[in-house]
Amino acid sequence: MTIAHNQVKLQKPEWIRVKAPVSPTYHETVALIKDHKLHTVCEEAACPNIGECWSKKHATMMILGDVCTRACAFCNIKTGRPDLLDPHEPERVGSAVAKLGLAHVVITSVDRDDLDDGGAHHFAEVIRQIRLQAPQTTIEVLTPDFLRKPGALEIVVAARPDVYNHNLETVPRLYGSVRPGARYFHSLRLLDNVKRIDPTMFTKSGIMVGLGETKPEVHQVMDDLRAAGVDFMTIGQYLQPTPKHHPVMDFITPAEFDSYASMARGKGFLMVSASPLTRSSYHAGDDFNKLKQARSTL
Repeated sequence: MTIAHNQVKLQKPEWIRVKAPVSPTYHETVALIKDHKLHTVCEEAACPNIGECWSKKHATMMILGDVCTRACAFCNIKTGRPDLLDPHEPERVGSAVAKLGLAHVVITSVDRDDLDDGGAHHFAEVIRQIRLQAPQTTIEVLTPDFLRKPGALEIVVAARPDVYNHNLETVPRLYGSVRPGARYFHSLRLLDNVKRIDPTMFTKSGIMVGLGETKPEVHQVMDDLRAAGVDFMTIGQYLQPTPKHHPVMDFITPAEFDSYASMARGKGFLMVSASPLTRSSYHAGDDFNKLKQARSTL
């Protein structure tokens, strides 16, 4: 059972708490990111896993600046009018990935509705620079929805990332209050079109729970993602970044996450990650290896 929502702010249960980062490697990663003048979604979105990931030199690079043109109710990234694109950012990302010695990297971004291509060419150039400077690194992109940006998706897919991720974030009923600038079925079509363009490319998507969704609604999202050919689904607990953001309506128990994972595997996903601390890029490198192994056994 979920912990029922009431008018008082819900307290984090024991299973959602994480330790403060103290590892020397964590501080080395902080310094490297700062030296390269890069942004990470780990910092900007106040991810609870930053201590663990950065202690292992795992960081999710956030490109296209640190100001988003959307104002989603769950997200802690700044909203407003973004700066001009930095033409040297792709080269710096490639350099940072090489210096970190990453086996796998996740590249995400803010939404850039102000750009004609939504930032697609910039994504492609980042991929090119990583291939150039760190050819051993596999690349996962977590892109915006490129809403009303014809041709943008094709540009990113043509750059050949190893994994294409785009998150649905929540169930369709809650889009108006949680993700008002997006369209659920457009996001589904985007994921479906990745597979239409390149059936061999791994696709991935995720949602947060604890926003007020019901179990049947989550099961329907699973069916929708499988109909779009998505290989990998993530499900994690929503955490309210500030009092101004959407409240946590429920804290989902570990047993319920296990149930969601079992249901998703039964629906045919190659990979499922469902836990209170699951995030899109959490353990992404290990999961990519499992994805390849799962496909090889089909």
